[in-house]
Formats: sequence, structure tokens, C-alpha cells
Amino acid sequence: MSFRHAHTGEKFSGVYRVGDKYLPEAFDRINYVMRDFRTGDVFPLDPRVLDLINIVHQETGSEPLEILSGYRSPKTNNMLRGRRQNSGVATKSLHMYGQAIDFRLGGVKTKEIRDIARSLQAGGVGFYPRSDFVHVDTGKVRSW
Repeated sequence: MSFRHAHTGEKFSGVYRVGDKYLPEAFDRINYVMRDFRTGDVFPLDPRVLDLINIVHQETGSEPLEILSGYRSPKTNNMLRGRRQNSGVATKSLHMYGQAIDFRLGGVKTKEIRDIARSLQAGGVGFYPRSDFVHVDTGKVRSW
């Protein structure tokens, strides 16, 4: 897996899973890169949400994979909810539990990313064409 965080420019490139075993050293780095960049808080991501974006990434074969949001602290979530233009931020966002990622893929239409993610039937999929990103999470299967 290889990705870049859009807000910090930090990157991860490497193996995070071998068979059914997730690699703790890789997750230390992944969790750091996907931390709440506003507060610096680091939180362990649900490995399944990484699997989701990795599958979508492999399906498209496109580069780069750009992360907009991984973990989001309650403080940041509340701040984003308070912004008029971000009124769609959920009170109990799965970002606060390490179960959601917002991302885009260079050269791939957001609609195509959404369709691939929906086809997995593995959690929530949010489509944000104006902001050019897709949200995936490991909650209940749903879409918006």
C-alpha cells in the first residue's frame, strides 16, 4: 500500500498485511500518518478500513492515493460540525473511532471510486463530488 496525506504531505509506502496477519510496525507508521493533523492525536485505525481503500486502489491501478482524513479527534469533529459548509459532519463520526477514511485517487473520477467501494458491500460509502472525495468506513453497509 502506498498513500500520501493531502494536508501534511507525509507518506506511507510498504506492506501492512501478510496473508491474514497485520504488521504492527506498519500500523505504527500508518496510524501516525493518518493522525488528526489538526491536534496531533494518534489513534489506531481499524485494519478493515485500510483493506477497503487498498482494494479500491488495486481495482483502479491509479496513482496517487491521497488521504484527506483518517482519524479525527472529537475536538476536530466538533469544530468541523460547527462550520456552515461542513454541516454534513456526523455527530458520532466513525472517523473518531478509527473506522473511516476520506480519500481520492489521481486520474480516477470520484463516481468510479464510489461505485467500486459500494460494490464491496463492506461498510458505509459517502460520495462528495463537489469536494472530489469518497468516504469509506467499516460501519453498517449504507451509502449517501
